Amino acid sequence: MNPKAHEPDSLPVPEPIALAQSEALAATLRAEIAAAGGWLPFDRYMERALYAPGLGYYGGGARKFGLFADDGSDFVTAPELSPLFAATLARAVGEALAASGTHRLMEFGAGTGRLAAGLMLALDAAGVAFDSYAIVDLSGELRERQRKTIVQLAPALLSRVTWLDALPAQFEGVVIGNEVLDAMPVRLFSRKDAVWHERGVSANAEGAFVFSDQPANSGRDANWPESALAGVEGSEDYVTETHEAALAFTRTVCAMLQRGAAFFIDYGFPRHEYYHAQRAQGTLMCHYRHRAHGNPFLYPGLQDITAHVEFTGIAEAGVEAGADLLGYTTQARFLMNAGITDVLSEIDPHDAQRFLPAANAVQKLVSESEMGELFKVIAFSRGIDETIAAFARGDRSHTL
Repeated sequence: MNPKAHEPDSLPVPEPIALAQSEALAATLRAEIAAAGGWLPFDRYMERALYAPGLGYYGGGARKFGLFADDGSDFVTAPELSPLFAATLARAVGEALAASGTHRLMEFGAGTGRLAAGLMLALDAAGVAFDSYAIVDLSGELRERQRKTIVQLAPALLSRVTWLDALPAQFEGVVIGNEVLDAMPVRLFSRKDAVWHERGVSANAEGAFVFSDQPANSGRDANWPESALAGVEGSEDYVTETHEAALAFTRTVCAMLQRGAAFFIDYGFPRHEYYHAQRAQGTLMCHYRHRAHGNPFLYPGLQDITAHVEFTGIAEAGVEAGADLLGYTTQARFLMNAGITDVLSEIDPHDAQRFLPAANAVQKLVSESEMGELFKVIAFSRGIDETIAAFARGDRSHTL
C-alpha cells in the first residue's frame, strides 16, 4: 500500500464540477479531523469518503460501474461483465429458495441493477416462485439507476421490487451481496520496530491528507483487534487491515435471516493467507477510471476505496450469529458447479457475434488469472439440511 504509487498527474483529471465536489468533501473531512484533535482513524475517513450523503463516492452522483474508462466508470463487476453470471447464480439461488421453502429475495448494494434484473428474469424463466425482491442501497442515485435498469431489462417484474431504508428485524428468503463486503470501512494497523500502531489520517500544514500512526496505548485500546494481529508472525515492518464493519454487517444479516440463505461474493483470502508474513503492505486499493492505485487521498469522493475480505472472520461472524456455514469456495468452482457451461451452451456457437463475447466473458469469470481464483463465494443458511449443488465439489470451508 504505497500512497505515492500514483501521483495526481498520472491519473485522468476530473471535470471541474467533480473536483469542486471532491474539495467540498475534503473540507468537511479537514474540519472533522480538527475537531477530533488532529487525527481521525482510517475507518472513519473511509466511511466518509465513500458514504457521506451527497458527497461520498457511493453517496454522490458519479458513475461507478462500467466496462471502460471512457464511459466515466471506475471498475467492472461480474454482473456488468456478462448476463451469464446472474443466470448461473440464479440456479443456486433457486435451489436455496426451494430447499428452505422460502419465496423472497434481498440484495445489498445492487449497483446498476443488472444483477437484480438478471436474477429475476432467470428465476422467472425457470418457473421458480418468488414473491418479492428487496434492494438495500443507501445511494439515491444508484436506486434510480437500478429502477431504470429493471424497467429496461425486466419491466414485467418491477412490481415485485422494493427499496429498503433499513433492514427488517427478521427475513425468510435468500440474501445476495456481490462485492459488498470489500466496500466496508476497514481499520489500518502498522507494525514498526516490532510495535503495533493504529494508522489514521491527519492534515498537514497545506491541508493535504497524510497517514499518521498512533501507538497501541492510545486512542481505541478497548477495540484493539488482538486476535487478528496476533496471527501476523515476525517483527518486521508490516501494514494490514481489520474488518470490524464487515464482521458486524455479517452478524446482523445472519441474525436477521430466520430461514433461507445468504450468499456473499467478493475477493479475498482466508485468515492464514490474509495475514501472511509476505503480505506486508496490506490489501487496501483504490480504483479510478479503471486504474488501480494505492493512494486513498486522491480525489476524495470520486474514487473507490476497497480492501480484500478476510473470509475466516466472516465465517466466524455468521456462525456466531446462529447461521450454518453452507459453503465456501472459489467463484470459478461455484459457477462451474452451478452450471455456467450449460448456460453458455444455450447460445448457438454458430452465432459468433453472440457466442464469442459470451465465451470470453465466461473465461474471465472462471479463469484463475482473472476472477476465478481471487473471488470467493461464502454462504450461510438456516433451515437447509444439506448443501446445494454449487458447493457440492471443491468446497474450501476446511481452509477457513
